[in-house]
Amino acid sequence: MTSVAWLNGITDVPGIRVGHAHDLTALTGVTAVLAPAGAVVGVAVEGSAPGTRETDLCRPGNLVEKAHAVLLCGGSAFGLAAAHGAMRWLEERGIGLPTGHATVPIVPAAVLYDLGVGSAAVRPDEAMGYAACAAATDGPVAQGCVGAGAGCSVGKALGMDRATKSGIGTACIQVGEVRIGAIVAVNAFGDVRDPATGRILAGPRSDDGTGMLDTTELLLAGAARRAFSENTTIGVVAVGGTLSKEGANKVARMAHDGLARTISPIHTMFDGDTLFCLATGGPEVDVTAAGTAAALAVERAVLNAVRHAVAMGGLPAADLG
Repeated sequence: MTSVAWLNGITDVPGIRVGHAHDLTALTGVTAVLAPAGAVVGVAVEGSAPGTRETDLCRPGNLVEKAHAVLLCGGSAFGLAAAHGAMRWLEERGIGLPTGHATVPIVPAAVLYDLGVGSAAVRPDEAMGYAACAAATDGPVAQGCVGAGAGCSVGKALGMDRATKSGIGTACIQVGEVRIGAIVAVNAFGDVRDPATGRILAGPRSDDGTGMLDTTELLLAGAARRAFSENTTIGVVAVGGTLSKEGANKVARMAHDGLARTISPIHTMFDGDTLFCLATGGPEVDVTAAGTAAALAVERAVLNAVRHAVAMGGLPAADLG
């Protein structure tokens, strides 16, 4: 029987490095997930309010198969500027796709909306994207209110003043010889639940601030406010094995199951939920097994994002006692 074990985070996958850069006064930031040797890339955009770059390139049928980094950014669409900094950092090191005239780094990216906390005047830019790449290592990954998680919050059905602080989390599972990791910046309209117990860990706070309300119940009762522009959960799953581009796209889609098990509701009209997949090479991987493991890693990464978050920007952290 194949052995299964939990490790620490996405950098336990060979070939993956992660770095954060942020402004903890403005509460925004960038997380760079680097695959310097190149990794077969896939994507699944399931939310209806995405802000992304190079997602068409990630899909089957298009020429380029490998990415060299994925950027997760705050700042809404403004944050896509950070990808230029990542490209510059990679180009300086000769990392990218040889085209005959230049080496072109392939850097897909996704953004979340964090302009409602901290200062909307500061957004991730080229310098912050460059700094996130420069900070990247294959060591333990900081979690909580760092990088793209700096301005994350959840449970916005009653408005930002009743939301709960969230952040970014990571996890990794080893199945036999293959490691599958995830890193997720959790900035959802809905609430975060522990799938093992059904308990709401972070969501809209009650009037007296002593408990969490159920976003689904609020929504179905017509009591929820439509927080159109304050959301989106984004992340990367990494597979330490060989996948085709079609397989990487399927794994990215299956990984959304981990979001569905921990965030309620998910994939709304107010969220731009996007997950990328990077397959770094190694043993041949069964797509269904890899997708199932990726969903488990995403599930644990979401819970870690909430568990490591601290009170910031006038928003309390979850009471996990």
